[in-house]
Amino acid sequence: MRQWYRSASPGGRRAFWATFGGWALEGADAQIYGLVLPTLTALWHLTNGQGGLASSVTLVCTALGGWLAGAASDRWDRVAVLRFTIAWYAVATALVGFADGFESLLAFRCLQGIGFGGEWAAGAVLISEYVTTRYRGRALGAVQSGWAVGWALTLAAYSVLVAVLPQAWAWRAMFWLGVLPALLVLALRRGIADPTADQRRREKASPTEIFRPGLLRVTVFGALLGLGSHGGYYALTTFLPTYLHTTRHLSVMGSSGHLAVFIAGSFLGYLASGWLSDRIGRRRNVVLFALCCLVTLVPYLLLPLGDLGTLIAGAPLGFFSAGIPGGLGALFAELYPTRVRGAGQGFCYNLGRIVSAAFPALVGYLSGRLGLAASIALFAGLAYALAAIAATCLPETRDRELPHDPAPVAYPERTAKLPR
Repeated sequence: MRQWYRSASPGGRRAFWATFGGWALEGADAQIYGLVLPTLTALWHLTNGQGGLASSVTLVCTALGGWLAGAASDRWDRVAVLRFTIAWYAVATALVGFADGFESLLAFRCLQGIGFGGEWAAGAVLISEYVTTRYRGRALGAVQSGWAVGWALTLAAYSVLVAVLPQAWAWRAMFWLGVLPALLVLALRRGIADPTADQRRREKASPTEIFRPGLLRVTVFGALLGLGSHGGYYALTTFLPTYLHTTRHLSVMGSSGHLAVFIAGSFLGYLASGWLSDRIGRRRNVVLFALCCLVTLVPYLLLPLGDLGTLIAGAPLGFFSAGIPGGLGALFAELYPTRVRGAGQGFCYNLGRIVSAAFPALVGYLSGRLGLAASIALFAGLAYALAAIAATCLPETRDRELPHDPAPVAYPERTAKLPR
């Protein structure tokens, strides 16, 4: 990663930090809901089912926004779409702070979701087209780690606000703060070019091309992989603060410590997944992390570990649950030609969110019968198993050059080919 960064053009470096910042901001804004959900449940007397429904509706809109923004970035300009989607979800996040009930919360969360999906669809494709094949996994994994950074910032802000503000105002302030970092991210967009704009203008294509013979198979299994990745992640993280508060009976500060360990593990998981995908291949990397998720999920949720044991077990669970989405950016970018790369990546990464949107809602509704921990374990486990199966059905793309890839830079200290 350092070698790529040293050799990258100024535009490539700015694109990396701008995309990293946009993803960190999205992670910060997206994770606010999970943190304030116990508060909203108490203030508005929401059921777990309603809490899960608000998350599920957001995921459906995220999927819609992701596909539309991906197709738009193929048709027009990736950087312009990126700017627009970040501004959109930043404003929508602030609007959530004005919600006065469950219905308005649903409406504003829908607007949030459209921006969430669009930012990743345009940003991930943009940075993948700046990086050579040799370092693409590491670069995309590093960008994905911005999600953990944003989540950590949100957790820190929440710990401060609940200590100084009344409960009825602290949750609103969290959403209002979500608009501020957008100003910095929008400023970073200056001077960043779209590296494939001319090529896409010459090769005009319809976004429906991803469903035609030749690409249909990778689209189907790519969408199933996105479903498994997001289904497991959101089934786990949507209710993680609630699980720590209601099942483990931890205070806000106690829950914050457990979440901090989980987030730290996630940050390392994103980086490790990107590095491994360049070393062992995109498919093997996803399968490895999915299987490890299954192994670490059960002890964390179902065994009587005690507070210390749960704290320690949160680190590997965060590490492996982040590793699956951390490896998807490079894989999806390499599955599609440049003319429909945005549409393909936006569809696969986000369509899984439509089906996986049912997971938080089902967890919430079934928690009354099975218990919250067992419900999370059931649906997250099914999702991670699906991710492992879908990954094995996709082609390996680690050595695949994008049509416009720049010539690799020769580094004297590393001239041997990467292991296959």
